[in-house]
Amino acid sequence: MSFDIGIRHRAGDFALDVSLSLKGPVSALFGPSGAGKTTLLNLLAGLARPREGRIVIDGEPWCDTAADIFVPPHRRRIGYVFQDARLFPHLSVRRNLNYGRWLARGRGKTVTLDEVTALLGLEPLLARRPGALSGGEQQRVAIGRALLTNPRLILMDEPLSALDAARRAEILPFIERLRDRFAIPIVYVSHAIDEVERIADEIVSLEGGRVTGVRRGLRAGK
Repeated sequence: MSFDIGIRHRAGDFALDVSLSLKGPVSALFGPSGAGKTTLLNLLAGLARPREGRIVIDGEPWCDTAADIFVPPHRRRIGYVFQDARLFPHLSVRRNLNYGRWLARGRGKTVTLDEVTALLGLEPLLARRPGALSGGEQQRVAIGRALLTNPRLILMDEPLSALDAARRAEILPFIERLRDRFAIPIVYVSHAIDEVERIADEIVSLEGGRVTGVRRGLRAGK
């Protein structure tokens, strides 16, 4: 999947001015807090509209302010994994995952619940509710739910930032499994260089709302 992005956007006092092309399959947005990473991710998701510019995915415009084109979020087929898992607290893990399957209705062939639970090691957790899970377990469920929506693209907004070092080390191999098992492009946001070097093919550095560099990740050289 290729991304061609040329946008200007303002949110309060913060200005984002970005022009770049991404080819993935795993693209990382890297930079300090306040660099514009989450803002750019939300523009890709359609959760915000840029003041000016275009977002084109595989030749299809998702947003073009000059042509008055804006594809709404539900038509972009995006699986979004947030910093906090955002699971339904009153539902079991199985039912949280099945919510992802419900969102995938009409989207054609999708991965199965059994595939996702095996990939992410969720079988022992299916009957539990989110309150009985560790932070790392909750994020694994959130990743599984996003995968079960049969997404065209997965966005991950610092999914490990709320976890301690041990839990981050636990989750990273599952993200690598997802990357290697399914041909679904991922845009991964982080301020931790060790994470993005490990999983990304290309790394976009952001600071102050602007791109300061684009380079290949360590994985791209393997």
